[in-house]
Amino acid sequence: MSKISIIIPTINEANNLPLLLSDLSSIQKEREIIIVDCGSEDKTIDIANIYGAKVFISKERNRGLQLDIGAKNSKGEWLIFLHADTRLNHDWFRKINSYLEGNKNSIYYFEFKINHKKIIYRVLEILVNFRSKFFKQPYGDQGLIIHRTTYFKNNGFRKIPLMEDVDFLRRLNQKKDLKQLNLPIFISSRKWERTNIFLQAIKNWHFRRRWLKGESLKSIYSDYYKK
Repeated sequence: MSKISIIIPTINEANNLPLLLSDLSSIQKEREIIIVDCGSEDKTIDIANIYGAKVFISKERNRGLQLDIGAKNSKGEWLIFLHADTRLNHDWFRKINSYLEGNKNSIYYFEFKINHKKIIYRVLEILVNFRSKFFKQPYGDQGLIIHRTTYFKNNGFRKIPLMEDVDFLRRLNQKKDLKQLNLPIFISSRKWERTNIFLQAIKNWHFRRRWLKGESLKSIYSDYYKK
């Protein structure tokens, strides 16, 4: 069994994927990289093959489904879920290795950093890391490192169109064991460059609140992606 399985959902990520896969190439042993693609029309799958990743195809554009397909086809003792537009430091695996030798009930995520120099992003980083650490609510962008036993015991990511990360974290029995690593993950600023950062944060909070009150994810999804 591999020590870790790194699971990455993709859709048209040819510009970002080579950067992340280069970061991951520093680990050659005890790992597998799994790409779960849902219909890329660019060179995403070709790039995954060049880097020796295992490629699986999802027939639906659904990130929760993609993540779960990756987990169910993995062989690693630990599962690491990453978004394709993130970056890691070259020594990231050496630094987390000691954690993987420890408590298998612990669930880890990375410190939130945005790959952009604007001061406004430093403010967002402070707010997100505060929320993650003290309210146990990290974003999916921050990655998730979880033992496979814990993942499957909690029924993994569900096939839902939105907030699959929020849904999964709410169902974790070991919420107290959710811990932030003292190690950054660098997230692309692309999704914030098209909008007002704080207005988007308020909208996201409002969408989560609607969902927690029992509103249909289908209607929330429609509003979330409304042009």
